[in-house]
Amino acid sequence: MNKVFFLSLGLGGLVIGIPVWGQALDPEEVLETGISAEILNQTVTSPFRRPGLLRDSSRPVYVITRQQIQEQGARTAQEALRYLPGILSDGTAGTQLGALSSQFMRGGRTAQVLVLLDGRPINDLGFLGGFDLSQISSDVIEQIEVAPGGGSTLYGSDAIGGVINIVTVTPTSESETLLETAVGSYGLNEQGIQHRGQAENLGWVISYRRLEGANDFPFEIARLEQSGIRENSAVEYNNLQTKLTWQVSENHSFSLNGLYLNKQFQVPGSINFPSPDAVQDTHDVLLDLDWLWDQGDGSLRARVFFDDLNYQFSSPETQGSRDVIARTGWGSQVQYDWQASDTLRWVVGADYRSIAGRNTTFSFTEGSTNVNYNNRVNQQALFARLDYDSASNLNLNLGIRQDFNSLVNGSATSPAIGIRWSVGDGTTLRANYASSFRTPLISELFFRLRGFFEVNGNPSLRPERGESFDIGLDQTLGDIGLLRLTFSQNRIRDGITFVSTSETSGSYENIGLVEYTGLEAALDLRFDSNWRAFVNYTLNNPRIREALNSATLGKELAFVGADSFNLGLTYHSFEGWHGSLLLHQVGNFFTNNNNSESLPGYTLLSLKGGIPISDTLILEMGVDNLLDQQYEVFPGYPGVGRTLRVNLRGQF
Repeated sequence: MNKVFFLSLGLGGLVIGIPVWGQALDPEEVLETGISAEILNQTVTSPFRRPGLLRDSSRPVYVITRQQIQEQGARTAQEALRYLPGILSDGTAGTQLGALSSQFMRGGRTAQVLVLLDGRPINDLGFLGGFDLSQISSDVIEQIEVAPGGGSTLYGSDAIGGVINIVTVTPTSESETLLETAVGSYGLNEQGIQHRGQAENLGWVISYRRLEGANDFPFEIARLEQSGIRENSAVEYNNLQTKLTWQVSENHSFSLNGLYLNKQFQVPGSINFPSPDAVQDTHDVLLDLDWLWDQGDGSLRARVFFDDLNYQFSSPETQGSRDVIARTGWGSQVQYDWQASDTLRWVVGADYRSIAGRNTTFSFTEGSTNVNYNNRVNQQALFARLDYDSASNLNLNLGIRQDFNSLVNGSATSPAIGIRWSVGDGTTLRANYASSFRTPLISELFFRLRGFFEVNGNPSLRPERGESFDIGLDQTLGDIGLLRLTFSQNRIRDGITFVSTSETSGSYENIGLVEYTGLEAALDLRFDSNWRAFVNYTLNNPRIREALNSATLGKELAFVGADSFNLGLTYHSFEGWHGSLLLHQVGNFFTNNNNSESLPGYTLLSLKGGIPISDTLILEMGVDNLLDQQYEVFPGYPGVGRTLRVNLRGQF
């Protein structure tokens, strides 16, 4: 019999057993740790800006780990978020491998959700505002934390809807090599190698992943009475990670992390307006150097990071142009974490970030190049957070942040307060208020286009602002379950919108107010040592309260109002066999703010499984969209039908 033991890991509230080759454990030992403790004792950083336990957070946080991502067969960070509550992440440009990601949280669109890489921001202020999570392949991910609700107090701009923190893999104490290869439907072809280890005070991670997919899948959209084969949607990834850690002394350590993300993606367009020659090419470099000085009752951390992002979109025949957008940025973070007493803990610090963006458009017909913008924005901030833990199981956290900016109206103040009260018998109540903001994009501020229709940026734009409230309950159900409920509200004002000022020109303005009301419910169960289950539901209700078009008042905000429902049942044997049945449902949603057009919801059923071949090899198989449902995530952009993936992974 194969020797295996189980690590229990959280999936958006779900905790499942994962076979890890090594010493076998008695099933009774596994059952002694309740599923609620396994979830609540996970280490997270996003709600604290320091390592802490999920149980100590007054905000709801949902976590998916490296092993779960592998079990699901998720190939990118975007796919890894599918079964989590509190977020819509299916994309708005199709669901094939490589399609541009979207992430909607608490009424906030992609540019209003902050993406962190190991705790530092990577949102692209020089382009679309968010970060395309389909670029990050899953091999570099240790875990992903999703924290819905305003997060600007700790992290600054863009955290209106919430925060996503991608934690990258770290060196292991013993040298290990991971080899992986997979094939699947529609030309899927994957290869990956990762080597991790440590020698004395030096640790390392070297990882390379190549992904390729033809993506020529059949589709049928009954609503439009159209069917066919999706064309010009092939993709190829070549991603590389290098991480070095150096333990200088018992209290001093350095870490250098570098990511190179390359994605070449053919852009098919919609089925009504295809772009058979359009190609997108991205080359992104993300670097950061981190220093930590641990003083026992306090720690000082300093980081410097650098980004070089290059995007090119070329369509010589269909659109007659080639767009190039180059963004460079660098920043720093300094913070001091101090345990002042048994009841008081402080985190104070300063942030700086500078981003430059340059956009040019080359016309193939005219043979000329237009510079649309070439500008820089600088941001700096001071922040502080106080955690107070009383002896009466009442916990309070207070935070304040002051951001300054090189823009005319760029400054923002972001306070926050959170309360967590352990009532007893496994019952915890929590409540939060947070103010948040989003700095205008360089394109919104400075874009300039001359021609038949003139587009002008607006340097006087104000930041978008959010006010987030939530109240929640965490209830343990003995040793077999954990129930988490969160009711939330979010007011998003001064939304930046493009406005046509005449028949031949337009600009960007601060217009509108959106009021969001929502509910997140997550239930996790473990029946015995082999069977686990989860179910979660997210209700989204964003309503337009102020707008330029009076016909939209009281209507649901387009795209971000869909509800989601996830259900999973997982079996693991102690011999290493495992299988999962997963259901993902998205409700219908409006595609315009007048609410005159909508797309129907869809239900996706997936079946996953794994068979241990030896102590070092496992064969995994998965079928997504088992019922081959035909659906759209954006008008005219079909979702992928039934797909098969077979993966062989070896760990040596």
